[in-house]
Amino acid sequence: MSSSGQTQFRYTQTPSKVVHLRNLPWECVEEELIDLCKRFGKIVNTKSNVGANRNQAFVEFADLNQAISMVSYYASSSEPAQIRGKTVYIQYSNRHEIVNNQSPGDVPGNVLLVTFEGVESHEVSIDVIHLVFSAFGFVHKIATFEKAAGFQALVQFSDVETASAARNALDSRSIPRYLLPEHVGSCNLRMSYSAHTDLNIKFQSHRSRDYTNPYLPVNHTAMDGSMQPALGADGKKVESQSNVLLGLIENMQYAVTVDVLHTVFSAYGAVQKIAIFEKNGSTQALIQYSDIATAAIAKEALEGHCIYDGGYCF
Repeated sequence: MSSSGQTQFRYTQTPSKVVHLRNLPWECVEEELIDLCKRFGKIVNTKSNVGANRNQAFVEFADLNQAISMVSYYASSSEPAQIRGKTVYIQYSNRHEIVNNQSPGDVPGNVLLVTFEGVESHEVSIDVIHLVFSAFGFVHKIATFEKAAGFQALVQFSDVETASAARNALDSRSIPRYLLPEHVGSCNLRMSYSAHTDLNIKFQSHRSRDYTNPYLPVNHTAMDGSMQPALGADGKKVESQSNVLLGLIENMQYAVTVDVLHTVFSAYGAVQKIAIFEKNGSTQALIQYSDIATAAIAKEALEGHCIYDGGYCF
């Protein structure tokens, strides 16, 4: 009875080029929607992860008859529409086109606003955040905080392209399980673009980090135990090591290029990435090696020395 009632309901709806899909599996992506609907005609737009449970979507066909064909087919078929083995309910939408209005969080920028779902602030360290996002390019700054939405972070890249690549790859995904504490089941990432372009990081701590400024003061009271500065035998602070070097290029007489830096630093090991930027009136560069040991050798060999006679001093 309920089945026939649902079928009758579908037939008495006003047809529309836009089809409404319900009961979708979690994190259903556009490719899955297109795969289900493309046999009925040309798809011109989609909108997924709609509704409080993010399990609804809209698909817009190029022609009304194509939408009618899909709704009619599944209304009379003994085989229900399915995505990942889950039955999907299909009906006409009360809208006649999909309008993708851009909210401020949809306007691309070089800073991402990241929400960490399923964890408390102390369960995802700033070093884990840096590790995850560094896979897509040099992370300049990170600031973490807690809001009504939960534990969040602002992650700053050098440009919009890198930030967009990170968002496209990581949004709605989970942080690898091995990077989380044993008692944490999962941590899902939700992302939007921030209106910020340059974060104001006043000091290094377990809540904020500026990877472009090694001279920024460290707030020891705000550092967790793992990030306390190491002390040498003489009681002086030992500089923490990293596989990424920050170089301040001084006494420049010629234009510096990525190729020049690559040639110089490759003498000490395989260089993975290089970024050059201007900061506080000086030219700086970030050079990434695969491991800390190689970076340490390059730093020891090049710091304070000239690449060429009369110029390019680090």
